[in-house]
Amino acid sequence: MDNRFNPFYSTPIAIILGAVIVSGAILINGGYIKLGKLAGNLPSKTAPAPSAPSTPQPGQKVNVGQGHLPLKGNKTAKVAIVEFGDFRCPFCEKLFKDTEPKIIKDYVDAGKASFAFRHFAFLGPASMVAANAVECANEQGKFWEFHDYLYQNQPPESDTSIYTTDNMTAAAGKIGLNTDQFKSCLSANKYQKNVDTDYSEGQTAGVNGTPATFINGTLVSGAQPYASFKSLIDAELAK
Repeated sequence: MDNRFNPFYSTPIAIILGAVIVSGAILINGGYIKLGKLAGNLPSKTAPAPSAPSTPQPGQKVNVGQGHLPLKGNKTAKVAIVEFGDFRCPFCEKLFKDTEPKIIKDYVDAGKASFAFRHFAFLGPASMVAANAVECANEQGKFWEFHDYLYQNQPPESDTSIYTTDNMTAAAGKIGLNTDQFKSCLSANKYQKNVDTDYSEGQTAGVNGTPATFINGTLVSGAQPYASFKSLIDAELAK
C-alpha cells in the first residue's frame, strides 16, 4: 500500500520537523545557525523587526562596523577582525580557546590587526542575560575580563543555571567589579539597546549564526581552524 499520504505515517514526520523548528537553531559547519524568527531567540520585544538578510557569498565583502565595545589591538590596523558571538554557543567557546589566542598573538599583539567582539545573542533568554552582564562589566572597564570569564566557565548548553542576576553578580565579584553597581545595571537591563543594535547590524551584514567572524568584511563562518583565518588575514595584509 502506498503510505505517502497516510496520516499515520505523516504525523511522526510532522512532530520531528516541528521539534527542529522549535529549537530555533541547528548545528552546521562548526557553528550554530538561526532557523527563523522565533520569539524565544529574538533579542527583546523592543528590538527592531529583522529583515531577511542574505548570507554573504564566499569571498564577498560586506560593510561591518567594529561596534561600541573596546577593541584589542590598534584601531587603525590594516586588518579589522570582527566576531559576532553568543556566550552560550559552544562553537564560540571552541573558537575562543583553540583559534583566537593564535590570532591575537600573531596579528593583534603584533599591531597588524584589531579584534572586536559584537553580540549575536540568539540562543534564548540566558544568552541575553550573558550579553547584558558583559555590558555591565564594560561599564566598569572590565569587558574583556568578563568576556573571557564567560567562555572559560561556559557550562553545557542545556545548563542555564549560571545565567541569573545573582550568579552573574557573583562572577562579577570574582573579577573585581563593584557588585552593587553591577547588579543594579544587570537588573535594569541598562544596556539592552547595545545588545539589540549589535544583533540587528549583524543581521544586516548577513549573520545568521555564531560564531561569525569578518576579516576586513569577509565572513569566516563557524569555529574554523587557525589556518583558515591566517590565509585570509595574510591576503589582506599583502594588499
